[in-house]
Amino acid sequence: MKVLKFGGTSVGSAARMKNVAKLICDGEQKIVILSAMSGTTNNLIEISDYFYKNNISGALEKINILQQKYADVVDELYSSDEYKSEAKLNLKNIFEYLRSFSKSVFTLFEEKAILAQGELLSTAMFHLYLQEIGENSILLPALEFMRIDKNAEPDTAFIAENLAKQIATQPDKMIYITQGFICRNFYGEIDNLQRGGSDYTASLIGAAVNADEIQIWTDIDGMHNNDPRFVEGTKPVPVLHFEEAAELAYFGAKILHPTCILPAKLANIPVRLLNTMEPKAPGTLISTKSKKGKIEAVAAKDGITAIKIKSGRMLLAHGFLRKVFEIFESYHTPIDMVTTSEVGVSVSIDNVKRLDEIVNDLKKFGTVTIDKDMVIICVVGDMPFENIGFQAKVVGAMSEIPVRMISYGGSNYNISFLIKAEDKRRALNALSHALFN
Repeated sequence: MKVLKFGGTSVGSAARMKNVAKLICDGEQKIVILSAMSGTTNNLIEISDYFYKNNISGALEKINILQQKYADVVDELYSSDEYKSEAKLNLKNIFEYLRSFSKSVFTLFEEKAILAQGELLSTAMFHLYLQEIGENSILLPALEFMRIDKNAEPDTAFIAENLAKQIATQPDKMIYITQGFICRNFYGEIDNLQRGGSDYTASLIGAAVNADEIQIWTDIDGMHNNDPRFVEGTKPVPVLHFEEAAELAYFGAKILHPTCILPAKLANIPVRLLNTMEPKAPGTLISTKSKKGKIEAVAAKDGITAIKIKSGRMLLAHGFLRKVFEIFESYHTPIDMVTTSEVGVSVSIDNVKRLDEIVNDLKKFGTVTIDKDMVIICVVGDMPFENIGFQAKVVGAMSEIPVRMISYGGSNYNISFLIKAEDKRRALNALSHALFN
């Protein structure tokens, strides 16, 4: 069995839903995960914000606009009055549910319930369309089997057991439709896997059913070897190792959410990235295989802040790094890059919510310098230190770019550079010219 996930743009209109139906109706049994229609989650966040601000009329106005958008999709998606009526009744129930939040206190719990409606809408509409065209499908409610534990981590045992129970009730179905992103928490409340969580859902479900393959369908033909927004002539990478894909996803390749990789990697299930607009394109296959001795791609992560702590007391002082890292841990701020010397340490972060408190605590150990508006450029491939010359080739490509930090050796698959945001385009093009042309 294969697991297929379709993102918001892939189901962003009636025409695209019909196109997805053509892709999946091939006579093979599969599980299909859908995101909310493109733009819906942002609209639901805006509606929640109006409720938070107690602007009930603003929230209701936005709900009405969103409902009309879906009503228009319904008119285009279904050909018979019977299915149009059923779809519009479902819309009415969901949007009346959204309006009901105007009569109660609004908290984070209510917001998560509102955000879940996007996936519930898209899957209900799509399943009903499959029914209309005579396909053997069934809707599996993700809220019945997708759960996170007390630490907000997926409860994989619960997911596998309860998903198996759901499938066992209808073993003869060819297409099982379910929602991405949404889940319940340990206490049974509606929750979610955070933004981009539909990729995570697909990977978790794939691992739970021991799928033959997990397919992530978007509007891009695989993971490219550089950012096409800044570099001309980029190409999809045919094959990536799990580690390479994880590095690229974390450091800026938007096609894949970073969390998606781990469940598939642990279960050794290949992940294929495909394009709904060009379904015959080979895309990118992510597995335990890689091309030996090859640099595969470049990615960039924006919004980085560099922090340098310089201290004469660091020389031969055990425990210094531990104290520095404990400060970041205490403020729940992860570190991206680390470089050290005898008298100091530099780190980079992308979350600056607690920057002032962090800097204040770090000043107890030395002089602190801050560099904002930085970018991490990540070069990914099969690059263990035995592969002589790779480091020189990559560093040589950056010879005209001022580099604040370089990180190499923490992984066999990654060399990272910290540069100013204003130099990002030049760096990406220089690397592309040196490594791929």
